Amino acid sequence: MSSPLIDPDVAERVLARTLARGGDFAELYAERRHGLSASLDDGRVEGASDGSEQGVGIRLVVGEATYFGHVDSLDEGRLAGIADSIAQAATGEAVRPVTLVAAAQVNPQAVGRPPEGVALADKVEILRLCDDTARAAGAEISQVSAGYAESRRTVTIYNSEGLATGDDRIRIRLAVQAVAARDGRIENGTETLGGHIGFELLEDRPERVAESAARKALTALDAIPAPAGKMPVVVGNGFGGVLLHEAVGHGLESDAVQKGASVYAGRIGQQLAPGFVNAFDDGRLPGEWGTDGIDDEGMPTQKVPILRDGVLGSFLYDRLRARRDGVLSTGNGRRESFRHLPVPRMTNTYFAPGESQVADLIESVDRGLYAVSFGGGQVEPATGDFVFGVSEGYLIENRTCCCVR
Repeated sequence: MSSPLIDPDVAERVLARTLARGGDFAELYAERRHGLSASLDDGRVEGASDGSEQGVGIRLVVGEATYFGHVDSLDEGRLAGIADSIAQAATGEAVRPVTLVAAAQVNPQAVGRPPEGVALADKVEILRLCDDTARAAGAEISQVSAGYAESRRTVTIYNSEGLATGDDRIRIRLAVQAVAARDGRIENGTETLGGHIGFELLEDRPERVAESAARKALTALDAIPAPAGKMPVVVGNGFGGVLLHEAVGHGLESDAVQKGASVYAGRIGQQLAPGFVNAFDDGRLPGEWGTDGIDDEGMPTQKVPILRDGVLGSFLYDRLRARRDGVLSTGNGRRESFRHLPVPRMTNTYFAPGESQVADLIESVDRGLYAVSFGGGQVEPATGDFVFGVSEGYLIENRTCCCVR
C-alpha cells in the first residue's frame, strides 16, 4: 500500500474512541485528492484550475443503523472529536478493535508517467494540437473546444476488524468537441480518451481524439432523419458496455435491490438473456476508468459475473448491503469523497466477446440501426425502462448502411 495518510497508531486510538460505547463495526477513511484541468475554446485557453483537499470520514455501525462524521483535516485531535461525537450514538459496553494488520497490495495500476510531473504548457500544447487537427479535417469545421483533466486520489482505510490498506489512483482524460456548419445546418461531434493511467496515454498521437470528433461532426452534416418504429439494433464495439451500464447495471446495485426499487430483485439464478450472453463488472481491468486496486471500503476489486450464459449471477455489493443479504462484498463500495458514506456502484461493466463480427451482424439485418456510439442515457431501475441517445448511427437497408441522426 502507498504511504498511509494516517499513522496506524493514531487510527487504532481513533477506532477505539469510536467504539467506546459499543457498536458492531467502526471505520476510518482518509483521503487526499488533487485535480488539474485546462480547456481551450476556439484557440484560446479559457480556463485552468488546480486544487487539492484532504480529510477523514469516520463511520460507526450499530445493528442496522449507521452513524457518520467527517472533518477536513488529518489531525488526531480533530479526528478524536468526531469519534467521540459518533460514539454517543451507541449505548453499550466498549468494544476493543482488532489490532491493525497491513493488507497486501492487490491489483496495483501501472503508471508510467505521473501527470503532475508534466508541465502545464505541455498539456495546453496537446489541446492546441487537437484544435489544429480538428480544423484541418475540413473547411466546414466552425468551432472546436478541447479539455484536459487529471486527478490523483490517495486513500487510507482502517477498520475495527483489523484491516489496514490504501490505494493511489491517478486518472487523466482528454475530450474534444467539434462543430461543423453548412448552409445553416449545424452538427457536432465529441470524442473522449481517458483511463486510470499516467500521461503515457497521451504520448501516442493524442490528436486522434480530435480526428474522431471532427469526423463525426462532418459525417452528421450529410445524415438523414432517423425513421420511427421498432427495428433490430447492432451496437458498436465498446458501447455495449454503455448499454449494459445503464439498462442493467444500475438495477443490480444492491441498495436499489434491497429497497425494492429494482426490476431484478429476487431474480438471481433466472434466465434473463439468451444463452450466448455473458457480462461482467470488473474493477481490475488494467488502465480502465473504473479500475481501482481496492474499493472505498478496502475490499479488493474483482470480476463479478453479472450474466453467465444469460443467467443473472450476482448483485453488486458494498459491505453493509452484503451483510444484510448474508453474502460477501463484491468490492463495489464507492464514495463520492471522504464526506460521504460508501454505496454499491459499478466499476467497468462490459459484455464478454461473442463469435460474430460487426460486418456479419450488419449483413444479417434487412432493415435496422447500427448504433456506433451513444451520447448518453438513463434508466428507471424499478421497471427496467431505459432511453439512449445515439450520437453516431447508421440505417441498415438491404445489409448496407447510411448515416442517420
